[in-house]
Amino acid sequence: MKVSEILSTAAEIVDGNRHEKHGDRGRTLDNVAALWNAYLSIRAEPTTELDAVDVAEMMGLLKVARTQSGEHNDDDYVDGCGYRAIAGELASDD
Repeated sequence: MKVSEILSTAAEIVDGNRHEKHGDRGRTLDNVAALWNAYLSIRAEPTTELDAVDVAEMMGLLKVARTQSGEHNDDDYVDGCGYRAIAGELASDD
């Protein structure tokens, strides 16, 4: 796929009807920011750099944020479980 095709496809998706499925993108991103800020403020080791476990946890929170706007989307729940499972596996390997 060429750069122009990638950009064109991305524009079609972003400007399309995704807001119906996922809700207003500004609200969704505000929800993500609120959840990520909360997560970062309660981390057991708040001064350490983020690691893979943190990223998996935060991606799970992104999926939680998506449940609060737009249509019901089973994918948000399935993906959220997947991210949490990955976080659990990575955390237990440490």
